[in-house]
Amino acid sequence: MRSRGPLQLFLAMLFVACLAMSPANAHELQPGYLELSLESDETYLVMWKVPAARGKPMAISPVLPDNCTPQLPLVPAWDGRAYVARWRIECPGGLEGGRISIAGLEATATDVLVRFDFADGRNQARRLTPDEASFVVPVEPSQWEVIRTYLLLGQEHILSGFDHLLFVLALLILVEGRRRLVTTVTSFTVAHSLTLAAATLGLVDVAAAPLEAIIALSIVFVAVEIHQRRQGKSGLTARYPWVIAFTFGLLHGFGFAGALSELGLPRESIPLALLFFNVGVEIGQLMFIAAAIAVIGLATLLGRRMAWKLPVWSLRLPPYAIGSTAAYWVIQRVAGFL
Repeated sequence: MRSRGPLQLFLAMLFVACLAMSPANAHELQPGYLELSLESDETYLVMWKVPAARGKPMAISPVLPDNCTPQLPLVPAWDGRAYVARWRIECPGGLEGGRISIAGLEATATDVLVRFDFADGRNQARRLTPDEASFVVPVEPSQWEVIRTYLLLGQEHILSGFDHLLFVLALLILVEGRRRLVTTVTSFTVAHSLTLAAATLGLVDVAAAPLEAIIALSIVFVAVEIHQRRQGKSGLTARYPWVIAFTFGLLHGFGFAGALSELGLPRESIPLALLFFNVGVEIGQLMFIAAAIAVIGLATLLGRRMAWKLPVWSLRLPPYAIGSTAAYWVIQRVAGFL
């Protein structure tokens, strides 16, 4: 137990750092969203969704191709989640070959997903970032662009979803043994992959607000299991970690699907986009696990060499910190939908 002292303290410090960066809704992906849907011939329906920044729309706006009129969007109105504006434009000759950009994006830390229709009705998506705030609409759809866009969106979602990462961190603290850890993480992956696909394809519909609260409650459950383990008691998760990871993984998959449904999928490439969004989630999750294990190993090595002697109460810090924060999220989210 003594050799694990520095390890546990490090994990608590890692958690506190994550908490300091986490937003109020810790799991949500909130990029901007621009959709250009072909209505008839050269007429497009435009939807512009911009995130909130200090209670008002973020200072970004779409710049459409020169052949499209009108150019200026309407004033966005708050819909409970973001500021949204809708209007029509005429684009003689279509969007192909025209440049779409987001003014002001380079001064932010967000990104914008652009979904657009070609003249023949096929559609595609493109992710714009502060470093790449514009693109020229290609003449033909590119499957590679779909792969690239949704792969990066998946990575971004998991790495900014602090409640999902906190659940994985709790499992890393609780599960001992490399083989058991691999089995547990694999179970979590399989489970959330199943519900992500089912919910995104419309096979299952789960209310988002109660689900968010239950996801936070799952973290509280694992935190309690960590505390019991520190007291020498073997809880359900410690005995059957893969079962618990699979069960709660199903819930977390619905959370991933909720974020993806906000962005939508290209009609002609739904399976491809869904697959690579999920692959992106897995890559991001493995990146987090690898980074945590690497620093854990370093902290453990330093602890042994420096013969750190930590007080007994320090081992209680991780479960109390994790459980308290997750409990706060539960209360916050329940209050939000009640």
